[in-house]
Amino acid sequence: VQLQASGGGLVQAGGSLRLSCAASGRTSSNSRMGWFRQAPGKEREFVASINWSAGTTYYADFVKGRFTISRDNAKSTVYLQMNSVKPDDTAVYFCAASRNALGSYDYWGQGTQVTVSS
Repeated sequence: VQLQASGGGLVQAGGSLRLSCAASGRTSSNSRMGWFRQAPGKEREFVASINWSAGTTYYADFVKGRFTISRDNAKSTVYLQMNSVKPDDTAVYFCAASRNALGSYDYWGQGTQVTVSS
């Protein structure tokens, strides 16, 4: 499975941005897709995830009510709609795929930079 993340860029605080993650290869083996982020000098952290079939979503507390994860099964693409962004959201955002409903992720994309100016 290959993952291609896109949509990052520079946005002002309070603005919006939508990230995309296109999956290719043996996507039928994917059970779950997720978004993670890593800010300079910090460890990578979980942002949101979605189950491919059921559409069940999970969010980190710091993005609840602001970010929305969704998927387009026909396009094998997952989105992260980011609203009301804050400077603290500045990070490289990575998408990931897992063959299992729980546990670690098996495949990772290359990351896309999101920079929020104050």
